[in-house]
Amino acid sequence: MTKWKYTKGLHDLGNGCWGYLVPDGSWGWSNAGLIADGEATLLVDTLFDLKCTGDMLAEMRNAVPASEKIGILVNTHADGDHTFGNQLVKGARIIGTEGTVSDFNRFDPKVLLAVQNDPKKFGRSGEFMAECFRPFDFSGIELTPPTETFKDRMTIKVGNKTVELIEVGPSHSLGDALIYVPEDKVLYTGDILFSAGTPIAWYGPIARWINVCNMVLDMDVEIIVAGHGPLSTKEDVRKMRDYLLDITEKARPFYEQGVDYLDAAYKIDLGEYRDWNDAERVVVTLRTLYDDFDNAPVRPTRVPIPFFEQMKDMRESLGKPPVHHEYCSHDHHDH
Repeated sequence: MTKWKYTKGLHDLGNGCWGYLVPDGSWGWSNAGLIADGEATLLVDTLFDLKCTGDMLAEMRNAVPASEKIGILVNTHADGDHTFGNQLVKGARIIGTEGTVSDFNRFDPKVLLAVQNDPKKFGRSGEFMAECFRPFDFSGIELTPPTETFKDRMTIKVGNKTVELIEVGPSHSLGDALIYVPEDKVLYTGDILFSAGTPIAWYGPIARWINVCNMVLDMDVEIIVAGHGPLSTKEDVRKMRDYLLDITEKARPFYEQGVDYLDAAYKIDLGEYRDWNDAERVVVTLRTLYDDFDNAPVRPTRVPIPFFEQMKDMRESLGKPPVHHEYCSHDHHDH
């Protein structure tokens, strides 16, 4: 994988597959992908605002003229950093899982804009979100959900290229999907893979997410475009799976002793993972694990984790060992 550097922009994976990377992969800095054959194109995800998405589409048009008109857009899940640019490819077929469509309205750009304009009104959550999402412009965004859904698996053709859509949620989110190009051994994972960064489990069950990782490890795949982070291989999937396994194993005794999930987040030993980007996300993952241990039904019948409350908890965990990473700051990004 040394062939590809972790640099912003479009990376040619060969044979009509492309990855669009946005370092450093932290809050809001997500990846996307392009699959092209002849005049046919499929876009995997959009970015967190209209400017980021517009810049990406312009770079794609320069490299792949056929992408002037995107034929198909597949959203790997509903999170805004993978969907807020959808309106810029409105002429395309927009495809996602039923869970993605169900989850779409949970991410409201108007709320994020209000947080940016007056973070103190939203307390500690607002301050954290405003800092993390400061580089993005949430104005003018019209939620544009998929208009076509699938369950389990869907096979589509991009020119002569076969592309498989595989439903694997709920795990990270309610509607996770993988996009697989078998003949090229390329996989686009959305947030099923956070590469070189800490994953966050808004939904769970975590055991399902671990099983999805194991499924990917059994697939004939050589190049993986993660939802966040550099271009990856199965080794990166293995590392993230091991993180989820380790956190599950370490959380269970705290749960059985009646320790609150937030207290457990401060007590848990993150070991080799403590220096991963956004280590504070363990707070949310532990809350999801506690739901799992309670045998709570799989969401959406579970009560959704309150986003604002969890942002506050994550912010307050920063700087308190062992849950620690530098305060989010993205001033160095070209935006």
